Amino acid sequence: MGVVNLEEALQVARERNLDLIQVTEKVEPPVCKLGDYGKYLYREEKKEKAAHKHKGGQLKGIRLSFNISQHDLETRVHQAEKFLNKGDTVRVELLLRGREKTLQDVAKGKIDKFLEILRGTTQIKIERELKREFRGLTMIISKQ
Repeated sequence: MGVVNLEEALQVARERNLDLIQVTEKVEPPVCKLGDYGKYLYREEKKEKAAHKHKGGQLKGIRLSFNISQHDLETRVHQAEKFLNKGDTVRVELLLRGREKTLQDVAKGKIDKFLEILRGTTQIKIERELKREFRGLTMIISKQ
């Protein structure tokens, strides 16, 4: 309808048995539309609930240890696979303590083994390459 003064817009709304709903107040003049206010509130509430239902893309963490056994590694792979199938991204951490920090090649091998097993079951994309941090090694992966 274009720019219409308030009294005229209210008159049109009354004639059509509708409500004048203000969509946004951030612009001058404010943007309004004609419609059933109850239905508008219902739609807005549904949008809000859908947004809060499951926020896909949450960052989940998987911690590996330096002396992890093969079975425990496979368990962590299964958990990471669940997270990836839900649409989350996964941070893989391998914490190093004391003298383990000098054996970073072995630690990288553990993470490579983890990724190799995971690639056998799902397609993954590396979001952030393996990075050396103060407490160990981390990398972020997601489903392709």
